[in-house]
Amino acid sequence: MVSASGHIVTNQHVIFGCVGDIKGNLTGEAAMVLRVVSRDANNDLALLQAPATTTFRDFARIRDRSIQSGDSVVAIGFPFRGLLTSDFTVTTGIVSSLSGIRNDTRFLQISAAVQPGNSGGPLFDASGHVVGVVAGKLDGLTMIRATGNIPENINFAIKTGALRDSLDNSVVPYQTVEPKGELKTADIAGNARAYTMLISCTGTEQAEAKR
Repeated sequence: MVSASGHIVTNQHVIFGCVGDIKGNLTGEAAMVLRVVSRDANNDLALLQAPATTTFRDFARIRDRSIQSGDSVVAIGFPFRGLLTSDFTVTTGIVSSLSGIRNDTRFLQISAAVQPGNSGGPLFDASGHVVGVVAGKLDGLTMIRATGNIPENINFAIKTGALRDSLDNSVVPYQTVEPKGELKTADIAGNARAYTMLISCTGTEQAEAKR
């Protein structure tokens, strides 16, 4: 969640093919129906909004300064929900590269482990500020067929430049901050409970196959 008005960022592929209501809930709270504000298929981003009657304690701030290769990052999401924990999970790593596949500069390459269910989740810096939106991982089966090797810790997040452009186009009142000091990973995760939302919906078979 990136605004006090309940604007929520996720991946476009997370809500692709949703049938009926898209729902979201914070840990330990009841689910609410979310409205789709906009979709940015080119950057795999989608903007949702909670009901106007809902109030929130906090929202994520976006890091204003560019992150660098080697900087520490924390990824939070809901991988394999229903099979693993129903709570969100926390993984750590570093920024491995400032570009994605074939030098795509919209993405960061990260070593923090992500799985199906992490998509659309926040990527934080060591100060607890958003530096990206988790988008996916390098497909292991494809790489085995192409190279004979299994890739390890090659994951991707959408940079805040693309995120801010998408929010600006939808006139969302988000906040940016300069990184100050470092927090413990447990504190970053604890703070994130107030604004990291599980998104769920009923999907078509075609959409499920693409996920």
